[in-house]
Amino acid sequence: MRRITTLVVCTLAVCLCAGSAFASGPYTDSMKVDYFLDYGDYATLELTNTGYSGGNICADIYVYDPTEEQTECCSCLLTPNDLRTINIYTNLNSNPLIGTSEVSGTIRIVSAEPTKSNQCPLPYTQVTPESTTLRAWVTHIQTSYDDVLTETASQDATLSSAELSALENGCFAINLDGSGSGVCTCGSGD
Repeated sequence: MRRITTLVVCTLAVCLCAGSAFASGPYTDSMKVDYFLDYGDYATLELTNTGYSGGNICADIYVYDPTEEQTECCSCLLTPNDLRTINIYTNLNSNPLIGTSEVSGTIRIVSAEPTKSNQCPLPYTQVTPESTTLRAWVTHIQTSYDDVLTETASQDATLSSAELSALENGCFAINLDGSGSGVCTCGSGD
């Protein structure tokens, strides 16, 4: 019996190591990062699916306040060539976990595969990153220039397995503690 138990434990260890080595990243061109300055309805996040994957993708969005605390998260389905417009004020910053909307913060957007039923689960359930399919832009209000509106492409970032785990765990904690708070919405599109 002891020999069988040892064999089972060793087999499980090999399988777990092989699985984590396969899915451990880094994932290139699967995360976009940006900042926001929330000065009203003019600040938006624009997302599109390039269609490279040949199908739908999920944009898993994680919003952080200036003290680096995750305040909201959500997942938005994007069909090929879809343009989704997400208002920073009403969609990404109006339902924070802490109850107070911030005027500035950062956004992490992970391009992920949808489920087999083409749904986007909340972005804390084993996200499978998808490369080269998501593009993002954010509009910013430049108050030092008499409220000039600018739009810039979000920056590409390599997603490590540690960062992915931190994003998922933060979103899980929000959904566990939030009672509906901390869940952002997907705006318009499709």
